[in-house]
Amino acid sequence: MSKKMTGGEAVVQSLIANEVKIISGLIGSSTLEILDALYDAADIKYIGCRHESNGLIMMDAYARYTNKHGVFLAGQAGPGVTNTVTAMANAKAAFSPVVSLAGAISSDHKGKDAFQEVDQVSMMQAVSKKVFEVSEANEIPNVLNEAFSTAMSPRTGPVHVDLPRDVLGKSSEFNTPQKFKLDKNPTANSESLKVAFDLLCKASKPVILAGGGIKNHGAKATNSLLALAEILNAPCTTSPGHGDLIPYAHPLNAGSAGPRGSGVGTQLLKEADVILVLGSRLGFNTTFYSYENINKDAAIIHCELDENSIGRYFPATVEIFADASSVADQLFDMLKDHKAKDEVEQWTKQFQSNRKNYLELRDSEADTQSIPIMPSGLFKELRQALPKNAVATLDAGTMCLQLTDALNFHEPKSLFTPLDFGLVGFSYSAGLGIKLAAPERPVVSFHGDGGMSMVIPELSTAVENNINTVVCVMNNGTWGAEAAYQKDFFDGRFIGAHITTPEFDKVAELYGCKGIKVEKANEIGDAIQAGLDADCPTVIDVQCSPDALYSFRQDSFKHKIK
Repeated sequence: MSKKMTGGEAVVQSLIANEVKIISGLIGSSTLEILDALYDAADIKYIGCRHESNGLIMMDAYARYTNKHGVFLAGQAGPGVTNTVTAMANAKAAFSPVVSLAGAISSDHKGKDAFQEVDQVSMMQAVSKKVFEVSEANEIPNVLNEAFSTAMSPRTGPVHVDLPRDVLGKSSEFNTPQKFKLDKNPTANSESLKVAFDLLCKASKPVILAGGGIKNHGAKATNSLLALAEILNAPCTTSPGHGDLIPYAHPLNAGSAGPRGSGVGTQLLKEADVILVLGSRLGFNTTFYSYENINKDAAIIHCELDENSIGRYFPATVEIFADASSVADQLFDMLKDHKAKDEVEQWTKQFQSNRKNYLELRDSEADTQSIPIMPSGLFKELRQALPKNAVATLDAGTMCLQLTDALNFHEPKSLFTPLDFGLVGFSYSAGLGIKLAAPERPVVSFHGDGGMSMVIPELSTAVENNINTVVCVMNNGTWGAEAAYQKDFFDGRFIGAHITTPEFDKVAELYGCKGIKVEKANEIGDAIQAGLDADCPTVIDVQCSPDALYSFRQDSFKHKIK
């Protein structure tokens, strides 16, 4: 069945066919045909942001939480699209299925130094899984269908669709847009599973490293992972940013591996004789690509949906190109009569003792009395204050990097970070996206004062759309990571590291939010509860010590260590 529509109307009908419920964007004249069609689309909620980067981050987080597309509309050609580049790069590094729809200049103006002209297609190729350029209006349904399919096909990632304004304004006969279709995921090779089974049965020091390939599938995948871990009696560590995929209280939870973790998870990887990798690349933030962080003699069973990632950084004894959660189920079925060896029991008991000692020491050494507030004391209070069903979003920067493994997560999909792109200014907008995806869950975002300064205008977006999250601004007057490096490696020759900001609680009130000032660590629990109880967004200005500096990337400055 066909219908005469404008290109803008065809875009919106394609969104409806693909079951899009929320779209974020920033209005611009290049895409008014799309916005006009959205006016009549009762089933799609449009969220107008204040900066394109922030709006796309919202949809990145929305996509990661729902495991569905996050759709963003860059309304204006040129600067409206260039403003999305950083957020698209972050989404690409996080393998987030964002669909970026962007207005472009008219087709006959290209190559003529037209107003707001930039080569959007070439520019977006570096930060997208794939870029699509629509040249004729009647192509729109097919192009968007392929874009939606590409974003969700393994390995997922953001796609960009360039839509010239003349194409959006043209009318044409369109067939009814259809929902995208996905090919079935590859299935594990039976011989590879058999070799993996034999290695796991013979292991004396088995460890499971789980990542986004488990987390993205939520509670079902977590249950599959834990069932396998329990029958093996194998400790589980996670790649950074995915520490929520194992409940905090589970006896096999080893926390995050890598420099953001406690060290317990990395120590397991350094001592294990068999490492089962489920849905992780063994990437930079987990290993620094170094055998200093993983046992060179360990047998690695590497399961990933991205075939190019398998064995890329560390040779794999067994390569399994398949979905990690399905492989966990298959291995569990093969091991259902397995009984862990005595050596495994001793290995796991030692790990549990180490983990218990670490957690007790973490609490006993926390400084909850100092003013300004020290991170250790703040983190201890936060562990007690956050509801068990809360979702935490973190920014980049030294305070938030420490929080990656300093909070306790009790439910799947409770932690969202910039991941490998390390984007400062991610957290607040991500929290808004999570709240749109899961309005029933409390959402608490964490920023440094520098990162929050980048996103303050989105307080208007939150107020305007009743997206009531809480943000804790850990305000220490510094760009903390760089100040730490300047202190540790440049003889304290600080330049550009210290900043002045307004009182965030007072700024929040001007935007129509609730503002709270916290000057003692033990005040944070009441402040968070007040924010969660409020009928508006809340900003908590937490006065933190500028002297609590920590250098994460000491590897970057080895040349300066004497």
